[in-house]
This record gives sequence, structure tokens and C-alpha cells, in this order.
Amino acid sequence: MPTKGPHPVDVHVGSRLKLRRKLLGKTQGELGSEVGLTFQQIQKYERGANRMGSSRLYQFAEFLDVPISFFFDDMPEGVENRVVDGYIPSEKPDDVMARDETLELIRLYYGVNSRPVRLRLRELVKALARSTDDEGKRTP
Repeated sequence: MPTKGPHPVDVHVGSRLKLRRKLLGKTQGELGSEVGLTFQQIQKYERGANRMGSSRLYQFAEFLDVPISFFFDDMPEGVENRVVDGYIPSEKPDDVMARDETLELIRLYYGVNSRPVRLRLRELVKALARSTDDEGKRTP
């Protein structure tokens, strides 16, 4: 039975495109300009509404400095056989790795050029998390 929504593999690949773009701190418009597309076309790729051809996938991989396999990493097992409307892995509410706040923190963390400073920052965050847990006021 045909589906009305995008294919789950296209949605997954699009969510990985969005993840990498955000990790690099790029807007849809900036990515579009780099690869000769409009931000609306980037939006459609990221939602899985438009399928990506192999040459376009290669172009994104080159610009985003990832191997093509990156776009297929973490794909749920059997997703290629599931054609379910509304399958949007990047928009699961409980997926903290897909949140803008998480992506910004990761980008900023790796923006610190000194490894020793990054390690001290990590230890600081661990200490803050422990103290928050101790107070019983931890927020998601």
C-alpha cells in the first residue's frame, strides 16, 4: 500500500543533513548558497520531502566534510522497510541529541581550541550536573 508521506530513509538522511549543518553552525541559506540551492530546497531535503540523488549527496558530504556513510549512520534497523507517515527521527521530543541547545553546546565546546581547557570545561559541567542532581532540581 503506497504512503502519502516521505520515505523513512529519505527522512533519516535529511535529519542527518540537518544535524551536521547545525553542528557546523550553518543556516539553511548558507548551506544552500554553498551548493547552489535555495533555503527552501534545503528545507525539503532536511524533511525528506525531496529525495537526494547520489551526486547531491556527494556534494553535501564534501561541503559538510563528512563521509557519505554519515547520512546513513544511526538509521533504525529495518527502517528501509517501514513506510510510515510521520516518521521523523530528528524531531523525537526525547532525543536530546537533536535539540538546538545540545548542538550549540557541542559546536561551542569544540570551538575551544585548547584541549586542556576543553577538558576542564567538561569537568566543570560534570560538577554542575552532580550538584544539580544533589539538589533534586535537574531539568531535562
